[in-house]
Amino acid sequence: MLESALSRGEEMSKIKLTINNQEVEVNKGTTVLDAARSLGIEVPTLCFLKDISDIGACRMCISEIEGMGLKATCNLEANDGMVVQTESEEVIKSRKRTLELLASNHTFECWTCPREESCYFYNYLQFYNVENVYRDEHKLNPKERIINKSRSITLDSGKCVQCSACVMVCEKIQTPGTLDFNNRGSEALIAPTSCGETLDDIACISCGQCSKACPTGAIIETDHIQKVKAAIKDPNKYVVVQMAPAVRSAIGEPFGYPIGTPVREVEGKMYHSLKKLGFDLVTDTNYAADLTIMEEGTEFIGRVKNGGVLPLFTSCSPGWVRYIEQYRPEYLDNLSTAKSPHMMQGAFIKNLYGPDKLKKDPSEIYMVSIMPCTAKKYEIDRPEMEEDGIRNIDAVLTTRELARMIKQAGINFRYLEDYQPENELAQYTGAATIFGVSGGVMEAAVRTVYEVLEGEPLPSFDLTMMRGVHNHIKEATLTLPKTGIDVNVAIVHGGQGIKEMFEILDEGKKQYHFIEFMGCPGGCVNGGGQPIVREEFMKGLDVAALRGQALYQSDAEDTELRRSHMSPVITMAYEKYLTEAGSPVAHKYLHTSYKDYSHKLK
Repeated sequence: MLESALSRGEEMSKIKLTINNQEVEVNKGTTVLDAARSLGIEVPTLCFLKDISDIGACRMCISEIEGMGLKATCNLEANDGMVVQTESEEVIKSRKRTLELLASNHTFECWTCPREESCYFYNYLQFYNVENVYRDEHKLNPKERIINKSRSITLDSGKCVQCSACVMVCEKIQTPGTLDFNNRGSEALIAPTSCGETLDDIACISCGQCSKACPTGAIIETDHIQKVKAAIKDPNKYVVVQMAPAVRSAIGEPFGYPIGTPVREVEGKMYHSLKKLGFDLVTDTNYAADLTIMEEGTEFIGRVKNGGVLPLFTSCSPGWVRYIEQYRPEYLDNLSTAKSPHMMQGAFIKNLYGPDKLKKDPSEIYMVSIMPCTAKKYEIDRPEMEEDGIRNIDAVLTTRELARMIKQAGINFRYLEDYQPENELAQYTGAATIFGVSGGVMEAAVRTVYEVLEGEPLPSFDLTMMRGVHNHIKEATLTLPKTGIDVNVAIVHGGQGIKEMFEILDEGKKQYHFIEFMGCPGGCVNGGGQPIVREEFMKGLDVAALRGQALYQSDAEDTELRRSHMSPVITMAYEKYLTEAGSPVAHKYLHTSYKDYSHKLK
């Protein structure tokens, strides 16, 4: 991968080149692809991911370079005086030939494929008007189609163009490296590194970042839409839905809203669409995010006061939990026993609230979670996630799946009137809202922990030192003057950050009290089930930061309830059902346990 002089801190020199008869000045070290994009010239790519993958494998980004012929531009450094044509006759002919070859091995199910308009491959076939001549004329025999389905992710070799973007993301961004090329030559396919095994059987963390990098429908979330539709139609099921904080930061995007659209502009339409889809009760995971702060905060205070294992690790990200169980189980005692918010919500509604308020037996209640995360599909199948034989959650839809359901139902999202659920299970504080962005869980916890220990609120609820999505690891110290301790906290997100933090912990040179871990870079706003943003459109856009800002803005607008322990509906939940945070009944329904799965690495 090219390393620019700018990244090494050296002074940049300028060069000039001509692209499609337009002269452009760029920094020395700039690739031809980036130089073209600086002029607004679109060069097609399938395998390219900036700073992650620039191997030029797909051959779509080729351009004609004077004196050099056809060259891939994603990894070609621009030189002074270079003359480039990105759309010459030879370039177009080569791209069409590449697309024809890829099409000959592709399984076309476009009318049912969840990638729909976000399939780069289909868009290029249309743009270049490519006919499937190799398949139609039987010049090439398509390879055997292999569908590898785990609880979270489905790999379909019939739709894979072998661009290797998923492999690069898994290895370089998330670090497990559980995907790779298997077999050789014409039989090559991308699959789990131990070919023949599912991603459930190996040390995949189910984060789904590979599905966002894939340019086709070769890697998607494992579908739950059909079983949710069946439950809604079942007269014997009372179907309850909830949605994670980060969903509202992105649900507008599939309907044409800009990335970072304020929550207030889409949240009411999101609620309304769920009513129109036929859910019997619309609740909000934000309610249980406030519950999580009460339980996790109480656990932290107890460990500090009673000499418990520190630092305490947060536990709301199932991709992160899957990581520690498989890769670093020696640290499991540090992991909070608090369930993730949507699992708490399911257990609370099915076992306590439902029988009392809804007059429904737990077996009648069908709980559906709308999540930004593919790992949540794995999480709901964990054997620990049930009480008295009742599963906490029955199905998980990603943000992308919810958008598909809305479109399939013919609901015009943009023209829906706002709707606000009236039940208390959809009421929440600003602290809950920011759960969806890296640093948000820690900020929400600190607001409550500080006030409980110090007997007074924080001077400011906006803890900006805990915000930001660019650094894998952020650190801060919270001074508690009355309590007499300084609490060292850290915020970690993405596989790279997790790996680096364990290296720090192994060294033992830094002492932390509380660490927030999120499996996806940027937190849930950038989860593996969020809307896919094309790589070239991300240029100049920090998607995770924009979505996160929408959540911070929503929190700031909640001027009264920005602390979980101040929520009257949470107070009522403890008074009526849970007695107090950390109580035996709270532990039964709101806490869990973990296992050592490091054998998957062997």
